[in-house]
Amino acid sequence: MTENATTPSLRELNKRRTREAISHAATRLFIEQGFDRTTIAEVAAAAGVAKMTVTNHFPRKEDLFFDLHEELVVRLAATVAGRAPGESALAALRRDCLAGLDRQDARLGFSGPEFARTVFDSPALGARLRELHEQGETALAEALAEAVHERPVGFECRVAAALLAAVDRAVFAEVFRRTLAGEEQTAIATAVRPSAVRAYDRLEGALGSFAVREA
Repeated sequence: MTENATTPSLRELNKRRTREAISHAATRLFIEQGFDRTTIAEVAAAAGVAKMTVTNHFPRKEDLFFDLHEELVVRLAATVAGRAPGESALAALRRDCLAGLDRQDARLGFSGPEFARTVFDSPALGARLRELHEQGETALAEALAEAVHERPVGFECRVAAALLAAVDRAVFAEVFRRTLAGEEQTAIATAVRPSAVRAYDRLEGALGSFAVREA
């Protein structure tokens, strides 16, 4: 019997389990000891794997902590690429952001106080988080350029991406700030949502008809 192409192989499942075990062990150690004081060798020992296995799965130490880094980078671009017929980039991103707030999505900063404190206490993690947001903005500009058939990526798409990504980044920062202040996650989502709505409303005049997907 042939294996279904959509079904992960045993090797792939084992790789995923190993990656998850490493990520969980690393997060626990980083929160307990601090990111900068924890070594890759300690993470490997805690996960029961070789040090090289850790670096094969996570070439950068920071990404042991931000295990959703790839999803964080592609989220905005993927939302634009998947927008519905007749939907603008702004409308798609507004919809995705508000839905993320409602479900308290980790990609919008919902991470728990220990996680947020670990990031706040580590300059390396703070720098990596800023880098991830910048990469997300670049990917968004490329998605917008694709949507309006602009190659290479031009000034208009870079400006639009900067404005749209700024709302997302501000939401993330506010969620993080309130998490550090000890607020409960449902209360954070409720408090931040109206501000996000107003921010997108203010962009409507400039970008409401930009990159509308053809019906």
